This record gives sequence, structure tokens and C-alpha cells, in this order.
Amino acid sequence: MAIKKAWGGRFKKKTASSVESFTESISFDSRLYKYDIEGSIAHTTMLAKCKLLTNNEKNAIIKGLKDILKDIETGKFKFKAEHEDIHMNIESALVDRIGDVAKKLHTARSRNDQIALDLRLWARDQIQEIMNIILALQQEIVTKAKPIWDGILPGFTHLQHAQPILVGHYFLAYVEMLERDRTRLVDCMKRLNQSPLGACALGGTTLNTKPEITSKLLGFDSLFNNSLDVVSDRDFCLEYASALSIISMHLSRFCEEWIIWSSQEFDFLDIDDSYCTGSSIMPQKKNPDILELIRGKCGRVYGNLFSLLTIMKGLPLSYNRDMQEDKEPIFDSSDTVKNCLSILKELINKTTLKLDNMEDSCRKGFLDATVLAEYLVVKGVPFREAHGVVGKLVGVCSKNGKELSDLSLEDFKKHSSLIGKDVYKVLGVKNYIKQFKSHGSTSPQSVKRQISAWEMKLKKQMA
Repeated sequence: MAIKKAWGGRFKKKTASSVESFTESISFDSRLYKYDIEGSIAHTTMLAKCKLLTNNEKNAIIKGLKDILKDIETGKFKFKAEHEDIHMNIESALVDRIGDVAKKLHTARSRNDQIALDLRLWARDQIQEIMNIILALQQEIVTKAKPIWDGILPGFTHLQHAQPILVGHYFLAYVEMLERDRTRLVDCMKRLNQSPLGACALGGTTLNTKPEITSKLLGFDSLFNNSLDVVSDRDFCLEYASALSIISMHLSRFCEEWIIWSSQEFDFLDIDDSYCTGSSIMPQKKNPDILELIRGKCGRVYGNLFSLLTIMKGLPLSYNRDMQEDKEPIFDSSDTVKNCLSILKELINKTTLKLDNMEDSCRKGFLDATVLAEYLVVKGVPFREAHGVVGKLVGVCSKNGKELSDLSLEDFKKHSSLIGKDVYKVLGVKNYIKQFKSHGSTSPQSVKRQISAWEMKLKKQMA
């Protein structure tokens, strides 16, 4: 028996089965069921307050919706592709259960403002969930850093040895990145949290409704100003997808680093066996597959953002069916980033840093060259001249297989008479670390202070 379409009044032929298969969205928008029902309950309440439903009708509709919700959550509800989407699946089921009174539910509402509502409610919950996972990851990183904060490792520019840094300073750099990610989501929430319900198809309604009631019931900060704009708007999806892309990029950078560090060439860390995989042919292999997959999934998240931008770029006002294609990319990006954040937190917990190897690696690359230049600056030498002097000394050391601290005072004085015995107090990575003084630097005092500050901040945010 053919299912009668809610919009089928002007059509004389039934929809081709191939068209139903091509146009259905229930296969992916069914995950919005909770938000669709929540919105319908608020809409029903508003209709009753506006005398567009009786109290008995309101109660019957709300009870029917709650029964459908219960059946969906217990796996008893059967979604049907013939009903196209989550809205019509629920509405059709409601008609079957409570009769013609259910047909009043769609009064002063279109699927255009209905889907805009469902997506905003979904995104609002997703953003909150991801912000919580980010906080948990930040806390894991700070916890990892605290007992080994004063370990020394080479800092890199251009993937070449540059300056020594403290392990705590390294970890806190990613805590800062994640904080920007979290606050971007907070900012995204400000523009997202505006109710579109009541805009109807595009121009509003001639009925006497009060959309401010549904806005308040659903916890929105404000109500739409322009009905044409709000049903056409997917900026909130684009912003969310953009924020997710930046998060994914940060995770990918972290993973790239740890993939390199886990190699035999670096050997800076050891990931627990339970978070690695092996090779089907090479028995010795221990591969950092989780890190590689997080890095790889960054491209997937980027792709979803570009899909959304491309979908929206050519659409005239207002709603167009192209916008049905917004859901799978944003659903996928949200799921992907949540999974990446969660598994990375576990992996960090199960990874051991090889502090001795890190410090030994600092012997390569003349990491204390800059402190020697700054030593000369303190002695009154212009920095550009000091830079040249130290560059020549590095050349001498490189030619003779020595470190700067291996040079005799006589060797130093050949290049600058201002260098005295006190130079040995600044050379070497341990001495160099003690010399850092500037704000936000890798100085021991700064790193200790920042770890304590982050502990207190995260404790407060997670309370």
C-alpha cells in the first residue's frame, strides 16, 4: 500500500521508488529524533498557549510524542524511507497512534524551520560534549607534564635543533592550543543559540503565534530576527565545522610529532603495546597507528568543511534541497573529532617519555648558541655582531667535533676579548635553561607557575 505524502495533495502520480531512495534522509537524520521531538513538544505547548490547540489536544500530542521517543530509544520504532526524513517519520507515527489531532502539530511550522531547529539543538549538545572532552584532554596533558616538567628536550624550528626547552613547556603549548579550540566553540555557541522556530517556510505565518515561547522553552538565548535568513542559514554548521577542522589540525600536529618521536631515529617515547599495532609480514614492527589515523582523519574533517562551503556557495534564498546534504558532513566531523580527542587522551596516558634520550639529543646541534650570543649582548656587543661571533665559533666546533662548552677560554678570546671564565656558567643546556627570564618562556619558574595555574583553571572549569 502506497504511503500518502504529507505534501502530496497537488500530485496525481505516486512518487517513483527510485526517487524515494534517492531523496530520503532518514538513513542519516534519524539521529536527530530526540531534538525533533523536543522541538515538537515545545511547539505544541506554544500552539496551546496561542489557542490554536485545546489543552486536551495538546496533552494527547505530547503524550504521543513521548511514547514515540520511548519506542525509538528502546529500539521498537521502525523508521521508513517512504516517509523521507525524521520529521515525517515521527509525524506519520503520531497520526497512526492518536489520529487526526496529530495533523494539527504542523500548524505554523515548516520542515524548513523544523530542521534548522533540530540541527541547532544537536550542534549545541555536540559542542558542549566536545568542550568537555577537550577539558579532559587538557587535564590529562597537565597531569602527564607535572611529574616530569623539568626534563629537557631539544626544541625545533624547521625540524632542526634550535633551543633547549623543558618538557613541561612543550606540553603546555598544546594545552594552550586546546584552550583556543575550546573558546572558539564557546564563541560558536553564541551565534548558534538562536531559535529559528516560527519562521515557517520562509516568510512567517498569518496565524497569531508566539515563537518567543518556544525559544524560551528550548533554552535559546534569543529569537530569530528575519524569517527568510534563519531558514536559509547554515553559518552555524560552517562555524562548527571550521572549529572542528582547527581542532583536528592541532591534533594532527601533535600526532605528527609523536610519530617522529616514536621512531628509532628519535626514540623519545614508548607507546604502550595496547595502543599500537603490528605488521602482517614483519614480526618486529610496532606501529603508532592511532597517531597516524588521527593525522589522516584531519583530511577527512577538512573535506567535510569544504563540502559544506561548496553546498552553500550557490544557493539563492531561502531553503533549497541541496541543504539536505549538510548533515552527513557535519555529523561525520563531529563524530570523528570526538573519537580522536578521546583516544588521544587514552594514548597519552599510556605513553612513557624517554627523558634521558631527550636530554642526550640536546648535545647535538649547538642548542646553547643563542645564549652565548645573548651573553655577549650583556657584555655590550650589538646582537648582530654577537650573532656573527657565535656563528664562527659554531663553525670551529663543527669542524673539530666539539660542543661550545668544550672550547678553551683561549679559543673563545680569539673571536671576542669580552668572553671571560663566566661563559661556562651559561653554556650547556642545563645552564642555558636556568638563564631564561622572559614572560611565557621555558624558564623553570615560568613553567612551574604555568602548570600550577592550569591545574587550578582546569579544576575550576571541570567543577
